[in-house]
Amino acid sequence: MTRKRFFLSSFAMLILALPAWGEEKHATHGQHQHPEPTAASAALGIDEKLGDSVPLDVTFTDEAGAAVSLRELIDGPTILSLVYYTCPNVCPRILGSVAQLLARLTPEAGEPLNVITLSFDETDTPELARQRKKNFLKAIGKPFPEERWHFLTGDPGAIRRLTDAVGFNFQRQGEAFEHPAALMVLSPRGKVVRYLYGLTYLPFDVKMALTEASEGRVGPTIRRALLFCFSYDPEGRTYVFNILKVTASVIIFFALVLLAVLVGKGRLSGREAG
Repeated sequence: MTRKRFFLSSFAMLILALPAWGEEKHATHGQHQHPEPTAASAALGIDEKLGDSVPLDVTFTDEAGAAVSLRELIDGPTILSLVYYTCPNVCPRILGSVAQLLARLTPEAGEPLNVITLSFDETDTPELARQRKKNFLKAIGKPFPEERWHFLTGDPGAIRRLTDAVGFNFQRQGEAFEHPAALMVLSPRGKVVRYLYGLTYLPFDVKMALTEASEGRVGPTIRRALLFCFSYDPEGRTYVFNILKVTASVIIFFALVLLAVLVGKGRLSGREAG
């Protein structure tokens, strides 16, 4: 077997082996990292609705007392937070984290970022929503367009339409509520793109989620590179560097370069022999 044929055979085996290795890694990860949720946890947690759309025709009341539909508010990547305004602990921490994010995020040119906060307590009022908006806009610590962060209230039917659409399950306990802590990221057309769990959120994770929400729009090349190099880990609820994909791409690139060099040398040798 000539050196060229040996290299071509080895190259073909490498290309065929890489996808299988990736599938094996993925399958192993799935077996150990994704336990089935229990009925109890699902009852008051998140039933993810990735790929589904929120009802854009549903109408709420904003902090100024005006009736607004989601269709009017969502005109770009949107961060959705579901809280109740009299919450003494968890909800203020969620909104405080959102304010910190807005202080650190740099919106892309021509790509407006919206933030929608809805109270799932039907007894909350626009006046209370207005107070919360004032407090958390101040917490950002720098100018932020007031018209981009909406604090909404609504009737039980409207609230349920939205919470059911994003799989947000909550339950009243006396004057308080039991509920999950999470942000939802929506596309400009209202599609649920990502869930970000917990009380604090990494700006990088949010930026990547907003990038996903904006897919289909023309953006800087670096954003496409980031989406290629990083993958969302549903177990860790964060973005992780995809070393397998990047390593495989580098190997394939250098293999193609080497192949081109060998082919070029072969053609040159043939011409010299002739």
